[in-house]
Amino acid sequence: MRILAISDIHGCYDEFNQLLSDVEYNPTHDKLILLGDYVDRGPRSREVLEQVMELRDKGAITLRGNHDQMMLDAILLDTDEVNSRWIRNGAGSTIESYCGADFFNGEMDHDRYNEGKGYIKQNFEHHISFLDTLALYYETDHHIFVHAGINPGIENWKQQSLHDFIWIRDPFYNFPTGLNKTVVFGHTPTMNLHDSEQIWFCDEGDKIGIDGACVYGKQLNCLEITDEQEYRTHFVPIMHK
Repeated sequence: MRILAISDIHGCYDEFNQLLSDVEYNPTHDKLILLGDYVDRGPRSREVLEQVMELRDKGAITLRGNHDQMMLDAILLDTDEVNSRWIRNGAGSTIESYCGADFFNGEMDHDRYNEGKGYIKQNFEHHISFLDTLALYYETDHHIFVHAGINPGIENWKQQSLHDFIWIRDPFYNFPTGLNKTVVFGHTPTMNLHDSEQIWFCDEGDKIGIDGACVYGKQLNCLEITDEQEYRTHFVPIMHK
């Protein structure tokens, strides 16, 4: 059974479906692992979430990203802090994917933002419930799949904080993990790791970064891991305007 890992879809629905088509994904023969960040910034977050839920029901592994957590917190906790964080990180495009492309008419005000959140909470409770059940990692005999990374300073990585699982950057990718498994992660665009949107393979062999920054005009990557533990890379370039 192949493993197919994709991360940071960010509402890029067309690119996601093109990539699944290109790799000829078949849930009977493949294990699809999605590393989070399904929403925000891109144009079709609602449709991506709906599809990810359907894929989960067919056997896909669906992990939690920091943007998924921001959306969940803003809708359920509704504090000034979590609202401000989500607004800064792409709430507008996500709300418009639920409420219509001209919902904010070019400018997001407080009342309209709350109205949009209320609409999602009232009409898409199944999406909120889904986000609340997302796992933080998935482990196989040879790999650990996680949204942001592993904190090398924590003796047992499974006991690291939620923040580390979905937000960690430099302390993870700049230092050896000390683990006997390779960590496959998204979150940090590969452009920041090796000046390319292609998948990044760490020289030490303990990390593979797959976020191709599709939502920033680059590409959506897929890491294929064969039964023989060989790596193949696939990608589709940005398609949405």
